[in-house]
Amino acid sequence: MLNKLPDFALERYFARWEFRARHLLCASDVEALSLTDLLDLADDECRAHWRDLKLGYTESAGHPLLRAEIASLYQRLTPDEALTFAGAEEAIYVLMNVLLGAGDHAIVAWPAYQSLHEVARGTGAEVDLLELDENKGWALDLNALQRLLRPTTRLIVVNFPHNPTGALPDRETFGALVDMARYAGCWLLSDEVYRGLEYTDSDRLPAACDLYEHGISLGVMSKAYALAGLRVGWIACRNADMLKRLAAFKDYTTICNSAPSEILALIALRARDTLLARSRTIVAGNLVHLDRFFREWSGVFEWARPRAGSVAFPELVATLPIEHFAAELVEREGVLLLPGRVFGHSGNHFRLGFGRSDLPLALEGLERFAKLQFR
Repeated sequence: MLNKLPDFALERYFARWEFRARHLLCASDVEALSLTDLLDLADDECRAHWRDLKLGYTESAGHPLLRAEIASLYQRLTPDEALTFAGAEEAIYVLMNVLLGAGDHAIVAWPAYQSLHEVARGTGAEVDLLELDENKGWALDLNALQRLLRPTTRLIVVNFPHNPTGALPDRETFGALVDMARYAGCWLLSDEVYRGLEYTDSDRLPAACDLYEHGISLGVMSKAYALAGLRVGWIACRNADMLKRLAAFKDYTTICNSAPSEILALIALRARDTLLARSRTIVAGNLVHLDRFFREWSGVFEWARPRAGSVAFPELVATLPIEHFAAELVEREGVLLLPGRVFGHSGNHFRLGFGRSDLPLALEGLERFAKLQFR
């Protein structure tokens, strides 16, 4: 039985500000595509499915064509080894409840999306947070991971490209992580929702489900594909028993996905090269503005430049608490930042998102306000 969960700090923060602030300089996704632009990318088969779509129940596991397209994202996956959900959030919730319980132990790389550790705790499992090393560019510390492993460790959770820091380990480090999970005999959940937003293609990590028989890859249409409104996510895993248990638990949550969303997700994944190129272009252009900003504001704002993704975790070096700075910034300039306390981080960091097209305007507002405070 899942215990009572604490409030989701990030979602409560966004519930207050997301649709009031003019500029979300903390959003984790990429500028959303319009429905018209997405439909323009449809092939003939997808246009026919969209035209003839009936708004009834869908297959619980996901539309067969969509699952086939998801499987094609991986090297060793079959369509039967992909299971769709209503976004990544449902997938996390279902997985943690199926996999963990009282007496189990999980290790979660941190800072992290809150549900990755709090839903695990809610099952009654013990959870240790594995803090990424800020002094090494938010690096994954394998020695620290080794010290946290126990005989009861059932799950290791990582997220690369990382939210909120933009960190990305090299292949050797990620391979060593997989080896540690295999040796420990535990599952590895790899939150890969930003996969495809690497700044250099050669930096892209292999998917956990391809590398490890107990590897679970989490994907979603929301981030790299810029289609958060579809609410389509998935779990990719080569363990048939695990997928069967996940599907059975899903019967108590959403049962099945939205029929229109599944066809739209199919269109997007068939046109993924176009969508990912669009997302990377937006992110690359915004990084140019941010490189200038952090160069000119060195000593006030500092960052470990991200290696992938559309978010970073800079620090306000000045003595003013970031919570106060962010609260006044959104009131005066309509620019929203996400203080690190939302992730449970005690420093003066904040999440900065750079996947939106209005970043130059948002940055202007941030700089106007910062000049009043610090210059």
